[in-house]
Amino acid sequence: MDSSSHPDHVDDHQGHSHWRDWLRLDMTSLSGTQTKHTLVREFGHPSAVFAQPVSALQRFVSEAQAHSLQRIPPEWEAVCARTQAWLAQTLPSMQQEVWTWDHPRYPASLRDIEEPPLVLYAQGQLQQACWQGVAVVGSRNPTPQGKENARRFANELQQSGCCIVSGLAMGIDAAAHHGALECASNHRCATVAVVGTGLDRVYPRQNHSLARQVAQHGWLLSELPPGTPPLPHHFPRRNRLIAGLSHGVLVVEAALKSGSLITADLALSQGKEVFAIPGSIHSVLSRGCHALLRQGAKLVENAQDVLEELPFITQGLRDLAKASPDNLPTDPHQQAVCKALGHEPQHFESLLLQTGLTLEDALMALQQLQDSNRVAAMPGGGYQRLY
Repeated sequence: MDSSSHPDHVDDHQGHSHWRDWLRLDMTSLSGTQTKHTLVREFGHPSAVFAQPVSALQRFVSEAQAHSLQRIPPEWEAVCARTQAWLAQTLPSMQQEVWTWDHPRYPASLRDIEEPPLVLYAQGQLQQACWQGVAVVGSRNPTPQGKENARRFANELQQSGCCIVSGLAMGIDAAAHHGALECASNHRCATVAVVGTGLDRVYPRQNHSLARQVAQHGWLLSELPPGTPPLPHHFPRRNRLIAGLSHGVLVVEAALKSGSLITADLALSQGKEVFAIPGSIHSVLSRGCHALLRQGAKLVENAQDVLEELPFITQGLRDLAKASPDNLPTDPHQQAVCKALGHEPQHFESLLLQTGLTLEDALMALQQLQDSNRVAAMPGGGYQRLY
């Protein structure tokens, strides 16, 4: 049965037809995505590929693969039905679309990456392009300082005209999306979350509200059709899309064996800039960043350091993004605690000795600094200054 005879093979509500043919080709087992792109370049469209005799297809694939191209994948109709049901959902103030290789909204920056997807699924403010993307990635279990760094860098970069790209994971990813959303407007795409599931589900579940906010001010993007669960091998593959959508990748905190380093390596292979924030030599979560720095990544301490390497940012936007110096609180007790803390975790007894404050004054200053998100309590009773 050829896909063109399928009863639903008509222009859908987004005004773009034949996504089912692209989906069928995407689901056909071949030797890789590049082979599928070669077939499309040769024959013009997936529907034309399926119409070819085995002898013509064998110029590019094996005989067994040629026969598989002439057969409908077993799950294809079910996936088409789930995709059509997903497209038919009415969601307030956002769009849902299937972007095939020939779709006008298919991101141009993804066309040159290794194994570019034939099909993408998108939800959100899709009329707003992801211009000037910068990826912010890192550990799923960061320190309080790492989360704050991700939030602040993302916030300042987004205010400077960058679209923040990340993966909607817990930890650094979520903090980066939140930072971008804090200053989101209705005029441009604030952030893009590239996910490792179908867009009809959210993983992790704790980020359901965050996913909805991202869709209200940016995009949710996946190469996986609706109904796809969060399988482990999906997440490393989606990292090539995070890197591909971005001019540069900022790694905030990462262990040596981290998916963030995969994203950084992919960015380097694509000729993109890689940035890393240094940390304590005693922290496991600094080792990935330090490894990148040894390999030539740019050490950054503020958003301005990132912007200086991105030529698409105008000087006016760079000036806007310059991080102000560490502004100490006006209260003298809080000032004393901040100066004593620095940016390394310290125990309360050490703070008392360094500040000379009374027990009551030190406890009150610490509580006020935590309330204003300047200081975080660490596991084991320590404290760390966030900025």
